Amino acid sequence: MDADERELFATSLQHVTADNTGAALDAALDELGWREALPADPRAAVSLLFELQGAAGTTSSALDILVLAALGLDLDTDVGVVLPPLGRTDPPGSVAGEGVAVGGLAVGGLAGRDRVVVVAGGVEGCLAVVVDTADLELRSVHGLDPRLGIAEVTGANLSATARSDPPPTAWAAAVAAGQRAIGHELVGASRTMLGLAREHALERVQFGRPIASFQAVRHRLAEAHVAIEAADATLTAAWDDGTPFSAAMAKAVAGRSARTVGRHCQQVLAGIGFTTEHDLHLYVRRVIVLDRLLGDARSLTRRLGEDLLARRSLPSILPL
Repeated sequence: MDADERELFATSLQHVTADNTGAALDAALDELGWREALPADPRAAVSLLFELQGAAGTTSSALDILVLAALGLDLDTDVGVVLPPLGRTDPPGSVAGEGVAVGGLAVGGLAGRDRVVVVAGGVEGCLAVVVDTADLELRSVHGLDPRLGIAEVTGANLSATARSDPPPTAWAAAVAAGQRAIGHELVGASRTMLGLAREHALERVQFGRPIASFQAVRHRLAEAHVAIEAADATLTAAWDDGTPFSAAMAKAVAGRSARTVGRHCQQVLAGIGFTTEHDLHLYVRRVIVLDRLLGDARSLTRRLGEDLLARRSLPSILPL
């Protein structure tokens, strides 16, 4: 996309993500042509949509589409995908005799789809099978953020209606694509949290002046801003680098930064920030769950460190 096309696309995405969520947002994205924009300019399509989605606190099945595309599967819109359990990045399925067993989770309304892709890991790579959704056990997980629509997915001895053998690197590429997308969603949610705290700091008056003039408040807001920009810069570098290593690092930084922003903004908002009357709690809940999706900051950092120790070499320095 050139600059004018990107600006028009961003404006359109901003409208549909602000006004729709769930199935309605999926339909709006299809009408807008987001699926067609994805292969043409994946960086713009992913970064714009997921940051706006995070800023608005809405949900869609775009993450499923990204994962399926990275796996090289060209399937219709009625097919979902099972993701790993929270905090993990390994394939959610396993080969069990003649069938496949699965234990993972889904986002984006899997119950409304007829078929689902299960990726099973093995010693020689991964296997992707398509199974009927009716054969799976789905349990809605309300938990910390019920608006996200997470469901626990389990099943044993599943028969495949179709199967494929993606390249050995396909699952790593799919996870990396998802991590970059969720990283942008975390940045979008973080920017909204900072905006809410800033607005409160400008309007709340104590001792005859706005609390935004207090040094302690300004420091909190400044540290939140620095955390957001650090996450955004790491995501930019991850797109430039294009490796699973940099995607995992960007996701870890985005998750840690979002938690930092939530903590500082909660302090600035003080008592009102603890209530359900204020929108901050919606974003704090969302970033805590998103941080755990496709690996959380702590586990990813530990895994990256273990990989470096195993290789005994450092990767190229990212252009942050």
